[in-house]
Amino acid sequence: MSLFLVRHGRPLIDTAVPARAWELDPRGYDDIWALRESGRVPGRAAWFSSPEPKAIGTATLLTDAQVGVVDDLAEHRRESTDWIDDFEGTVRRAFAEPDRAAYDGWEPLADCRRRVVSAVRPALAAVGEGDLVLVGHGTAWTLLVAELTGSAPDLGVWAALAMPDVIRLDGPFAT
Repeated sequence: MSLFLVRHGRPLIDTAVPARAWELDPRGYDDIWALRESGRVPGRAAWFSSPEPKAIGTATLLTDAQVGVVDDLAEHRRESTDWIDDFEGTVRRAFAEPDRAAYDGWEPLADCRRRVVSAVRPALAAVGEGDLVLVGHGTAWTLLVAELTGSAPDLGVWAALAMPDVIRLDGPFAT
């Protein structure tokens, strides 16, 4: 079994609303189509998406298969609409102190990790030997990879993820 963690395509940023409500930027559709045609994502697999519009939009451009929506695959929750100039530094602080909110209105990463892992384990068990594609978010996937591999979150991989991008993990995974 293989697990494909797809990071959503480029969002259309609207600083008046939280990031969870952002749609895809139509100028990034070609990048999503290129990923679809690249062979890096399986044609036959079980597909699930975060409930965020940018993730659902990415999933529907990547596959003709049915895509289930799983609320707990949402990104690290950030309720603030503040524009943060040093966003990467703030996220790195969140990883350094996962039990604390790195910014007012942000979910602690430890809570995000528990939420995402709890959502993914039943999906892994349900697909058995089949492939599973999850479309979502870079921070959530970084936490999930750490959990499934028993390693520390790899912030180098997190920082290098494109929009869209895919991380492939080959199982079996402890469920």
